[in-house]
Amino acid sequence: MEISEKELIIKAQQGDQTAFEQLIYNYDRSVLSIAMKYVHDTDEAKDIYQEVFIRVFRGLKKFEFRSEFSTWLFRITTNVCLTHKSRKKEEMIVSLQEEFGEERMGYETKDLQYDGLSPEEETSGNDLGNLISTAVDSLSSKQKITFVLKHYEGYKIREIAEMLNCREGTVKKYLFDAVNNLKRKLKPLIAAEA
Repeated sequence: MEISEKELIIKAQQGDQTAFEQLIYNYDRSVLSIAMKYVHDTDEAKDIYQEVFIRVFRGLKKFEFRSEFSTWLFRITTNVCLTHKSRKKEEMIVSLQEEFGEERMGYETKDLQYDGLSPEEETSGNDLGNLISTAVDSLSSKQKITFVLKHYEGYKIREIAEMLNCREGTVKKYLFDAVNNLKRKLKPLIAAEA
């Protein structure tokens, strides 16, 4: 007899390790897929995946069935993706400060932040997929996650709004801005194809 997701959740909330593992199994590919499309790096995606399920494990007892479990899980996933990128940038800045000391460098750490393409990204632009990935990566974190969830994962605007805990109009604005930014960034490519 197949156990329902609600029963799995209740058992996992009561400490049943097997039930929790089944919940992870049901969603692990989706979480990893979102993470991979957001960071384009297997190791970073695995870090996000692990952080998501740690947060799910810690927060599961507080889950009150006010939304679908999947909505709650993907809200955690999107939050981890959004904070992952900013945390990575902070780690780099902190490690530079520890290594050289801000005073010894003669300038402020904020001057070190580079938002352009890395040499690897510039040279990997031969492939259309790489160009598109680079353009998507250059979007703001909110634009990027909404674009990934809508166009790569196929979620509806209503579902994305629930995951991001915002209004549908806000999701539409993020998507509108993302598409306009992508058009602008890919304009030379589009002109070359025409």
